[in-house]
Amino acid sequence: MRNLGIGLVLLALVFSGVVGMYLADYLNTTDSGQAAPIEIGQTAPDFELYDKAGKGYSLSSLRGKVVLVNFWATWCPPCRAEMPSMEELYKNNIGGGKLELLAINVESEGPGIIDEFSKEYPHSFPVVFDLNAEVQNKYGVFKFPETFIIDKKGIIVERVIGAIDWTAPDVLTYLNKLTQE
Repeated sequence: MRNLGIGLVLLALVFSGVVGMYLADYLNTTDSGQAAPIEIGQTAPDFELYDKAGKGYSLSSLRGKVVLVNFWATWCPPCRAEMPSMEELYKNNIGGGKLELLAINVESEGPGIIDEFSKEYPHSFPVVFDLNAEVQNKYGVFKFPETFIIDKKGIIVERVIGAIDWTAPDVLTYLNKLTQE
C-alpha cells in the first residue's frame, strides 16, 4: 500500500513537471512561434501599424533615428501618468529631429476611444493601433506601459517596463547621447 502511495506521488510530480514545461513553453512563445520577450542588443522586429487616419508607420522607415516604441492602453494609470512627459519630450524635439516616438495602443477598440482620451491627454506624437496584438506579441509585451529604445541602427538598447518621467535630466542626457552616436 505504501509503494502505491509513493508511486502515485511520483506520477503526480512527473505529470505536473510535464504540464509545467508545456505551459512555460506556451506562455513564452507567440502565435508565430517566436520566443518572447526579445532581448536588448538584438535588432528590433520590424512592423507596420496605422494611426486613426490610416497613415502607416513602419519601424524600418525610421532607421537612422532613435525610436521610442511605447506600448500602452487608455485604461492603464501608469500609461496615463507618463503621457505628459512623453508629449513634452516629443514637442521639445530632443536630438534635433533624430528622435521619434511611436505610441502603440494595444486595445482592440483603440481607434474608437482615442479621441475622448486625447481630450484629457493631448498629444502630438503618432499613436498607432495594434488591433490584433501582433506587434505586442512579437515584442513579448504583457505589462504596460513598456517602452523599447531603439538606436539609429535598429538595435534595441533599452527596455523600460513601467512609467518614467521622459523629461528627467538623466533620461534626456541618455537620449541626447544616443541621437549623437
